[in-house]
Amino acid sequence: MGKSIFIVGTGTDVGKTYITALIVKKLREAGKRAAYFKAAASGNVRTETGLIPGDAYFVKKISVIDMELTDMIPYVYENAVSPHLASRMEGNPVNLEVIKEKYQELCHEYDYITMEGSGGILCPVCFDENEIWLEDIIKMLGLSSVLIADAGLGTINAAVLTIEYMKQKGMPVKGIICNHCHTGDPMEEDNKRMIEHRCGIPVIGCVADGAENLDIPLEKLIQLYE
Repeated sequence: MGKSIFIVGTGTDVGKTYITALIVKKLREAGKRAAYFKAAASGNVRTETGLIPGDAYFVKKISVIDMELTDMIPYVYENAVSPHLASRMEGNPVNLEVIKEKYQELCHEYDYITMEGSGGILCPVCFDENEIWLEDIIKMLGLSSVLIADAGLGTINAAVLTIEYMKQKGMPVKGIICNHCHTGDPMEEDNKRMIEHRCGIPVIGCVADGAENLDIPLEKLIQLYE
């Protein structure tokens, strides 16, 4: 059975997909059978052959993993809104049993599964047919998380509130990765210290714009998975 970690962000467009791609790339280059999985993705491009799951395509391109796009994201929507609203507009609402089945299939086939969330922790995934929030998926699969946060101004509030909410709801967070980092920036260094001080959870990595590799030791990265 494969080991897994869930990638959650402080919000939309914080860089979850980008950093997830670097994580999967590092595992693959180390000879690990690494998989990417995401329950639902919105804002995808429609072509003559159907919707192209952009997040899955990006991760596949960067990490060069051998996976079919359809196995990486089972629920794909065109409208760039939260999955619950996209499925209201387009149909095909998220079903937890389908997510669980697809996830378990990957666990039997791969060593490490990196599962990316949609939006922030309070993202509604389905609402009309069944009320499903992102946290329901995390709890159903029993996963611990890594939080992706912006390195810049405002991140203390966003990161601490996200982590405190997750702690309150019984969702373990193993570490924080900061995105859009600038080496030696005094504000960003202080942001990391303040987040660690308030949450007691370490900042395990920093990623600069345009980074092609994840500057986290392989052994430390593997320890995040369970």
